[in-house]
Amino acid sequence: MSEFFSMGGYGGYIWASYGVTALAMIVLLIATLRGLRSSRIEREQLEAVLQSRRPRRTKKNQQAS
Repeated sequence: MSEFFSMGGYGGYIWASYGVTALAMIVLLIATLRGLRSSRIEREQLEAVLQSRRPRRTKKNQQAS
């Protein structure tokens, strides 16, 4: 088993590269999830502003369109 982890003497390099790659993937995942959450919040705010600015439909407006 220890021979598997030593990988012919290159284990330090190989496992370090796996660790760096895993760390980079975790950082990218966290950054993506934060971006998604901020985009959702921004979309909700924009939809609220849009709802407040939309003209309300009345019978007069519905007949014209």
